[in-house]
Amino acid sequence: PVYYEEAIKNEVWEKAMDDEIDAIEKNQTWELMDLPKGKDVIGFNWVYKTKYNVDGKVQKHKARLVVRGFTQQYGVDYNETFAPVARLDT
Repeated sequence: PVYYEEAIKNEVWEKAMDDEIDAIEKNQTWELMDLPKGKDVIGFNWVYKTKYNVDGKVQKHKARLVVRGFTQQYGVDYNETFAPVARLDT
């Protein structure tokens, strides 16, 4: 599916979305809080992918919840960024 409205009509994709939400909650990825005055909510999208095994058979339906971070403005919505990167020393 491309759109949420398509995915929600199919049990397989509905379960994939439920699994993603369960994983987010289990890993304590976010914390619910009140929206501060003058701040906007950052939107999100669902991204759907079908994974196949080596035989070409469906292995898994994966749904990911992704934040539309490109809507944020530096100095307004955030002041610094951080991306964990592994570095191998030779």
